Amino acid sequence: MDRFDARLVAVAGASTIALTAVFVALADASSATVTFFRCALALPLLAAVVVWRRLRWRFNVWHALAGGFLGLDMVLWSESIAAVGAGVATVLVNVQVVIVPLVTLVLFREPVRVAFWATAPLLLGGVALAGGAVDSGLGGAGFGSDPLYGTVMGLLAGVAYAGYLVVLRRAGRRGEQVPMLITINGAGALVALVAGVGSGTLDLLPSLPTLGWVAVLAVTGQIVGWLLIGAAIPRLPAALGGTLLLVQPVGAVLLGVVILAERPSPLQLVGCAVVVASVALAARAKQPEPTVGQGVVRTPST
Repeated sequence: MDRFDARLVAVAGASTIALTAVFVALADASSATVTFFRCALALPLLAAVVVWRRLRWRFNVWHALAGGFLGLDMVLWSESIAAVGAGVATVLVNVQVVIVPLVTLVLFREPVRVAFWATAPLLLGGVALAGGAVDSGLGGAGFGSDPLYGTVMGLLAGVAYAGYLVVLRRAGRRGEQVPMLITINGAGALVALVAGVGSGTLDLLPSLPTLGWVAVLAVTGQIVGWLLIGAAIPRLPAALGGTLLLVQPVGAVLLGVVILAERPSPLQLVGCAVVVASVALAARAKQPEPTVGQGVVRTPST
């Protein structure tokens, strides 16, 4: 992978991940069902890579904890997709860009630049627009079966994803990336199983079309996209890497319109643009050393 331009690899990975929300919508199943199978189906493929490359897998409690947060994130995010649309849900979850610095400030006393704080109100205003809150206040209606519920689920998914990033950062560079993915996906599948059984929404015998879309999702979202971005980001300056990864939320909105015929309102589209712009500004205001599997915007783990 090192022989390819890191910028092209990052764009390819972000473009692959942009399809994730579309595949979730096309699977047409409960959030717990989609999350459980997308993680579970990725496990044998990852195990095959471990055997082929003669890698060693060891259980790592930090990777398992990160996977638990990621599983919760994926369940909540899938709920958001069903309620507010694939494109808008993908943009909303990037609220983690604000949450992660807050958590690291409180837990690890890491300083945050003043410029970063200036972007927080901008991002939250964009979230309100993208979620359709302003449309409702003006007597209109944003796109989605339940924009308010979808927005809340998207924001909670962003909180869970922030937890995943913080824990993964605590884990550091311990071990190879593929064995790490086995632990993360295993923990994510377990969280989805518990959530699905507890809510009574888990379908262990989904239809063949559902399994087909989830299988595609498992390969692209859980393996290919992750590996592409994981290989590219450490080779790029933080600001450039974060900017290139913005292809993912922008692409998700466009693909939602083209493939799923989603029609966000003009104010929702403005909100999406504001969120993406504020994410780009936040990336330049706070540029930590990149970690494998960690990105400025939503990374292939989703």
